[in-house]
Amino acid sequence: MAAPFGPYSHAVEVPEGSRLLYISGEVGVLPDGSVPEGIEAQAEACWRNIIAILADAGMGVGDLVKITTYLVRPQDVAAAGAARAKHFGDARPGSATIIVKALVAPQWLIEIEAVAAAKA
Repeated sequence: MAAPFGPYSHAVEVPEGSRLLYISGEVGVLPDGSVPEGIEAQAEACWRNIIAILADAGMGVGDLVKITTYLVRPQDVAAAGAARAKHFGDARPGSATIIVKALVAPQWLIEIEAVAAAKA
């Protein structure tokens, strides 16, 4: 098998007895309910939302075991990856990026689902 071509793992094993956290699709909506323009700002908002959810559960990005990123535009893959890299450090969860025709709201450019696991 070829090595991963990006900052992810082909597979991540979750130890028995771990707490699991399933994070719903987070979109680039700011705390005030507004949606910033551009993929960079929306991707950053997604990650800030995910990091806040992780923190509320006593977890961090190092606990992520799987992320799925949905993008409306193929040309946004690099910018979405840059936003992710800004927060990830050495974390290498399983990952998939999927290009979709549209998200629920027409102004949304990105949505990210995640799964995290930590010691119980």
